[in-house]
Amino acid sequence: MIDLNFKQRFPDFELDIQAQVPSSGITAIFGRSGAGKTSIINAISGLKNPDSGSISINQRVLFDSQQAINLAIEKRDIGYVFQESRLFPHYKVKGNLLYGVKNQAYLGKSELPRNFNQVVDLLGLSELLDRYPADLSGGEKQRCAIARALLSEPKVLLMDEPLASLDLPRKKEVMPFLESLAQEIQIPILYVTHSLDEILHLADHMLLMDSGRVVDSGDIERMWASSAFKPWHDEADLSTIFKGVIKQHHQRYALTYVEIAPSCGVWMSGIDANVDESVRIRIHASDVSLTLSKSTDTSIRNILPAQVIELAPVTDPALPVSICLAIGESEVEHYLWANITAWAYEDLQLEIGQKVYAQIKGVKMTNKDMAIRK
Repeated sequence: MIDLNFKQRFPDFELDIQAQVPSSGITAIFGRSGAGKTSIINAISGLKNPDSGSISINQRVLFDSQQAINLAIEKRDIGYVFQESRLFPHYKVKGNLLYGVKNQAYLGKSELPRNFNQVVDLLGLSELLDRYPADLSGGEKQRCAIARALLSEPKVLLMDEPLASLDLPRKKEVMPFLESLAQEIQIPILYVTHSLDEILHLADHMLLMDSGRVVDSGDIERMWASSAFKPWHDEADLSTIFKGVIKQHHQRYALTYVEIAPSCGVWMSGIDANVDESVRIRIHASDVSLTLSKSTDTSIRNILPAQVIELAPVTDPALPVSICLAIGESEVEHYLWANITAWAYEDLQLEIGQKVYAQIKGVKMTNKDMAIRK
């Protein structure tokens, strides 16, 4: 676990952080510009020291103002990937990668560090090793920067909006490598971003920032459906994401049953994965309708019992009304958003705690309708 408990004053705001970050997976640090996202990872890395408090990784103290502990940057075992690749122009790709190795004796030698080939293969760099940075695309440079950070064998990898400087084609080029990174690298990754798309594709957890503070945090599935995160959704594109488990493939039809909560699942098409494998799916609120009784004469295959737990007020009869539902039989609540018309809302006379049925017209994968195996 990464424990963050520190304060730091800047000219225009104060950072006041109390949070715990899981010691595995990708944790997105998200919020508007100026919320303090990059300041958090700068404090962890040692680039900027807090005024007070403590920072520790798996009980190893990096900073503690009361105990006068402040480990030097090079002793923190942290990899950092900036928005710009910051490669050395006079080194070829191989030389840049080896610069990240702790034992600098590898530079200019034929012997390679033990994880060199693994990292090169993971980030698709084998054909680029003899090129200079000037001959690389923006996406290739950023992949090199990520590889260089990994070759330092860090305990934590910090990434500060690594796709922000890339155009859309280059972002699409790098994204599959980041997805593979999330699955293959067994260290925590803190990923600063302002992109909902990157969160949807990559994150396992999230810290939601506002004005120098963490306003909410947790698993990405809960955070995506939370009221705190709702203002970040486009109302017309409100959705819920689930980490589901494949339970069966239909013997006759090209459909797969994915369990998204205890005793609760959906049938969907287009899944190329094995039984018991985990996948991440997305259900758009506009694809969810509500009934007070379960329909039996409908073409919709996915009809889930649910309970109304949150109602948005009708502010404009022309706009949809957002309803938050609890689904599944579990002490841990699983949420599903539905958007219905104000007319339907008033006809159904919905109330908090009411039992309803959610009819789901469409279920999609988060990776451009392709499976991301998390």
